[in-house]
Amino acid sequence: MPHDLKPEQFSGYPPEARKLVINYLSVLRRLPLSFLPSVLREAIEYDYKFPPERKALDGELITLNSLSMDQFKEWLQGFTQIQLSATLRNFDWINLPAQFVEQLASHLWTTGQLDAFRMAAMAYADRLHTAVPPEPPAAPRLGITVIGQGVASHDRPLFQKLRAHGAYYSRVNPENGLQILLDALTARAKMHPASYAHWYIDGGKQAEHNAGLSSVSYGGLAAPRAALLEKMRAEIDRPGMGPEALRTYLARLRPGDLGFTSGDEVLDRFRVKMLTEGSGTQIFSTTFVQWTTREALRRAQPLTLLARFAPRQRQRPMNEMLGESAELDPVGSLVDADMGAYYNWLNQQRLPGADESAFLVWFEGQSQALAIGPTTPRGTTSNSATDLEQILASLA
Repeated sequence: MPHDLKPEQFSGYPPEARKLVINYLSVLRRLPLSFLPSVLREAIEYDYKFPPERKALDGELITLNSLSMDQFKEWLQGFTQIQLSATLRNFDWINLPAQFVEQLASHLWTTGQLDAFRMAAMAYADRLHTAVPPEPPAAPRLGITVIGQGVASHDRPLFQKLRAHGAYYSRVNPENGLQILLDALTARAKMHPASYAHWYIDGGKQAEHNAGLSSVSYGGLAAPRAALLEKMRAEIDRPGMGPEALRTYLARLRPGDLGFTSGDEVLDRFRVKMLTEGSGTQIFSTTFVQWTTREALRRAQPLTLLARFAPRQRQRPMNEMLGESAELDPVGSLVDADMGAYYNWLNQQRLPGADESAFLVWFEGQSQALAIGPTTPRGTTSNSATDLEQILASLA
């Protein structure tokens, strides 16, 4: 049980994670078993987390450690009332906290305790948010989404869900458009240097870019994706292999299992999670960009992020999509990416400093763009000739 925890029981944790939990062992011993594995699930990945994630976990543990006995009891009382099965109590929740949390979710559902757990979790989160409010970003965020690669023209109106929030430009000079955006990304990275603060995500083959950017691309992960799909096919063919067992198998994969050798363990772990936890990220480039952008924003909370959608393969029966050949669907991908741009903006707005953030979406190679910023007139249309440099300048 939690009160029995000893330092040597965390010998399997990575170095920084082990140091963290041992430092706060007195706090962890006091946490109810219905809650503690959720903390350990984050702690065991500490070495591979982005700076904002580390800071958030540090803040949580510091806050718990500072609570009085009465406050501690008040914060955790909802979790202490959750009844656990013998199977969960005997589970190796120290070394497999994520798997424990998955089984806990099923247990809460079958025993009718899900609502009680949710209420306890929401009350705890509210108290933690009050005690440790989010810090504003070092500079206003800029999100850029590029859509429509490979589409020569499109008759239907774009950016419909975003137009009410910003200015639509109908006469944008597309010349060197992508390079202008990449140059802006590089300039911001030099102006505000920080680890994993400036991202370039591409759904196809990446354009040449500054090596200091955190970059992930669908095309660049061709070999790991092929290795993963081969492993998935082999596991699916095994007798008795169901969805839950497959998910557990995927959760245990590490960068080396898929051939990652970049030397950046944090980013390689992130890439593995994008392929093993995302639904469709292995076979649809648009889904890959959408999921990766969402997770990069949520986890790394970057100051700058450029997401470029590329044509995905056409939807077909699953066995055909897992094959070697793939027929591309540029127009369908444009429709996906148009909605994806809206989701990218929504996810950026969930981060601290949303009121000062800026967002730009551009139809690649074409004359349509839309910009959203704190001083950008909302719901407006500009039919004047302009270019992406001028639009970016208006957002600065």
